[in-house]
This record gives sequence, C-alpha cells and structure tokens, in this order.
Amino acid sequence: MSMAGVVSTNRSAGMPVRGTRVSEFTPQRPKFWCVDCVAGARRELQDGCVDLIVTDPPYGIDGDTLHKHYNRKERFVIDGYTEVSRKDYADFSRRWIREAARVLRPGGSLYVLSGYTNLLDVLAALRESGLREVNHIVWKYNFGVWTETKYVSSHYHILYYEKPGGPRTFHQFSRFCSQERNDAGGSLLYQDLEDVWSIKREYKPGQTKNKNELPRALLAKILQYSSDPEDVVCDFFLGSFATAKVAKGMGRSAIGFEINRAAFKHQERQVEKIEVGSMLPSLREGRDDTPRKKGEPWSRELLDDLAARFRAHRRAGCNKKKAMEFLQEEFERGRFSILKALERRGL
Repeated sequence: MSMAGVVSTNRSAGMPVRGTRVSEFTPQRPKFWCVDCVAGARRELQDGCVDLIVTDPPYGIDGDTLHKHYNRKERFVIDGYTEVSRKDYADFSRRWIREAARVLRPGGSLYVLSGYTNLLDVLAALRESGLREVNHIVWKYNFGVWTETKYVSSHYHILYYEKPGGPRTFHQFSRFCSQERNDAGGSLLYQDLEDVWSIKREYKPGQTKNKNELPRALLAKILQYSSDPEDVVCDFFLGSFATAKVAKGMGRSAIGFEINRAAFKHQERQVEKIEVGSMLPSLREGRDDTPRKKGEPWSRELLDDLAARFRAHRRAGCNKKKAMEFLQEEFERGRFSILKALERRGL
C-alpha cells in the first residue's frame, strides 16, 4: 500500500492531519481509540491508509430502548449505548462517511450496515462522498420484531461501496470452488455470491455484551471476499468490537473507534485474548477450478465423441449425474456446457 508522508491534507475540513504511520498497524498490534469517529479519524488517520471498512453505525431508531420491543433483558448489556436522533441523522451520515472515504485507499472497500428507517440518508451520503456502489446486499436474519398489522421486518441492508482509483480486492473463489455443487446440483459458489444472505444472529445469554453484535459468520464472509492477510480493516463504530475480533482472528490489522468508554474498556480486553490468525483453520476455503476449456466451441466431432462417451458411461451402470461428472473431467468443460451439448444430441 503506497502512502504519502506522515502529514496529509484533510480535504473534508481543509486542515492538515497528522496520522499514525500505516506501518504501525499490524495484526499483532491492533489500534483502537475511545473517541468520536469523525474527530478521531481526522486526528489519527492519514489519507488512504485503510484497505477495508466494515461498520454498523447507530440506526437512529431509539436503539437504547429496543429491549422494550424485543422483550429482552438488559442485565448483561453494557451501559452507554449512544443513539443518533432522526433529525440529525442525515448530517451524522455525511460527516462520518466523508471521513471514511478519505481514509480508504484508492480501490478500498466499504461495507455499511443499515436498517431501512434512515436508509435514504445513508445512500445520499454515500453518493455525495464520491464512493461507487458495488452491491446493495440484503441480510436476512432470524427472529425479526413480531407485528400484527404489517409484515415482520427481518432484514438489514449491507451497502458495499468502493473508492475509485485503484484495484479493488475481491477473491471470487475464497470460499467455494467454481465446480462445487449441492445435492440438487446447484452451484455453491453462485449461491454464496448472491446478494441476499441468510445468516443467523448470535445469541449470548448470560454473557456481558453490547446492545448489538454482528455475527462472526457474516463478518468472516466479508473479510474473506474483500481483504488480504495483514490488510488494515477499520470499524468506525466498534461497539462490540466484532469486526476487530474477526479481523485479528483472520490475521488482519484491526483499527477503529468507539465512543462508549465502558464498552471500549471491556471489549478491548476481549480483543487482546484473541490469537492472530486463530480463526483461519475453521474457515471454508475454495479455489479456482474453472474447467480449462470453458467457453471453447463444440465441433461436430467433439459432440459425437461426447454422445458416445455418455452412452458408454450409462451402459457401464452410471446414473446421469455420475456420467456427467466423468464427462466434465474427460472433456475439461463445465457441467452446464456438457448438459447443453448433450441436449443438442438429444440426450
């Protein structure tokens, strides 16, 4: 990652910023600040020093009183949750997203979690920031708020944006191989890449926790696709420090901001207990096993040979699924290509 000098220009405020040298951010030395993220970013972070931002800001929906709707006991929840009023939400979103855009490197990625109540304010701030939309993902979770006069709300929005000007990190085969199938023959890679994610929330009864916490499975998925080992991963609203915990567990350099001092002290100690890279052995890994001859045209001779080989496998006792697997290896083509070619021969 290329960097300018220690002093950079804060374009959003028109004032010089003396940020931490990027070399100081390592997986072994995560760096967190107990301060408002806008003021903290201006003071601590140089332009372009962050590879990936994953953050879950306050939603402006009276989050400090949500336990009344969820019938949730707050005995183990850390006090001090800071909500943002609806009337201030548009300005709040513009200010922190402007700083996020500044500290991202060209080609860096931003994932923002949002509910729908103030979604338009978040989208407007992203558009004004100069960042470019990659995907608008919907996260379907379990156990939404029960309602009797309208549909149950059981999803959040994940807004995936990039900073133009450089190569964006996206590892298409980081979790599944291109040829992996489920029992019904569907592509596991395709399913994982769809923009609707069904991931369960995590529940921690009897444990000290923050008001909200993103599931590790969701964060690991984002980091697998959109970061490399030792990348600087920042969370502007650390809260439960879930992003930081997963980042350190995956060998990334975790940094971020949290204004709640009680949460900061408790969660910073929890991050210290995590070993760098400790999550990696448990993560699913894929690879690019795209067939060598993918996309090549079928000649008449190849189609005849394919049909003959298919019949031979069937005579040998293979069902159609197993015969297809053999043909994929023999002809170095994908399943769909083999299937369409057989259809052309009436098989």
